[in-house]
Amino acid sequence: MTDASTGVPSAGGLHCETTALGALLGHAGVHLDEPMLLGLGSGLSYVYWDSTRQSAPFLGGRVRPFALTRTLARRLDLDLRVQETSSARRAWDQVRTLVDDGVPVGLQLDSHDLDYFGSRVHFAGHVVAMLGYDADTAYLLDTAQQGGRVSTSLDSLARARAARGPMSAPHRSFTFGRVREPVDPGPAIVPAIVECAEAFLHPPIANIGHRGIRTTAKRAGSWFDRVEDPHRDLPQMAMLMERAGTGGALFRNLYRDFLTACLPLLDDAGPGERVASVERGRDLYAEAATVWTRIAGLVERAGLDEYPAALTEAAGLLLRIADLETAAMTTLRSL
Repeated sequence: MTDASTGVPSAGGLHCETTALGALLGHAGVHLDEPMLLGLGSGLSYVYWDSTRQSAPFLGGRVRPFALTRTLARRLDLDLRVQETSSARRAWDQVRTLVDDGVPVGLQLDSHDLDYFGSRVHFAGHVVAMLGYDADTAYLLDTAQQGGRVSTSLDSLARARAARGPMSAPHRSFTFGRVREPVDPGPAIVPAIVECAEAFLHPPIANIGHRGIRTTAKRAGSWFDRVEDPHRDLPQMAMLMERAGTGGALFRNLYRDFLTACLPLLDDAGPGERVASVERGRDLYAEAATVWTRIAGLVERAGLDEYPAALTEAAGLLLRIADLETAAMTTLRSL
């Protein structure tokens, strides 16, 4: 087997893009944990997406796929190298050459086609790190929930990379050049927090940021009639929210941990009121995360018990979350 796993963690993380980022950056000589990667990449957000092409609404708790990676690279002045092509053969040659040289490669693809994925839902914004391959198998690093170090056939990988549709990218692959000097995240913390807060508080459309959460609250009561099979589709929505890393509490908990990790760095970097503001933002996001978990439970109950009233309760909690997160981001924007 061709192997490019030197310096790569042996276990997967909580979220796909930050798991892949951790692997690639570790190989490049940058060691940051998942909360710090999410926070420095201004990755926290919210999106409500629904269209006639979807079997159910999509609730996302972060910025669009790959935006986090680009922002992180810009903010830390990292050498991000991205390749995209419409040619499947060229795409494979690009990745194979890098792995042959011992370089792990990030891939954006559709998780639906990966052999090891339990949930057969199309999601073309999934990200993995490719660590090796042999005659018919690719060896990847995915989230801990998906198994961490996993494998899939080269045929399935090709299908996943060629997927089209919402959030897809044309055979996107990416790597990082090796760093020559230690990366200091300290100076990037405040700009990252402020940029994230500004984007959340001033979204361009009504289905993103705090406006997106309020839009979700307005629509939640109609989900029972919106989906084809509530008994199947609503628990699936809840699972994606709470356990599959697309939304819900996961990113709020990661951002809480990011803000906590920033506190000792801010002690030396600015006035005391900065610390108080970050502590308040952290506490509000910790509270919001617990409410997101309650909402996922209500959505699941609505489907399993055929109890639409649970969605009305979920809508009320969504309005509470909108208030909590707006207060948190308003505080953090002032840093």
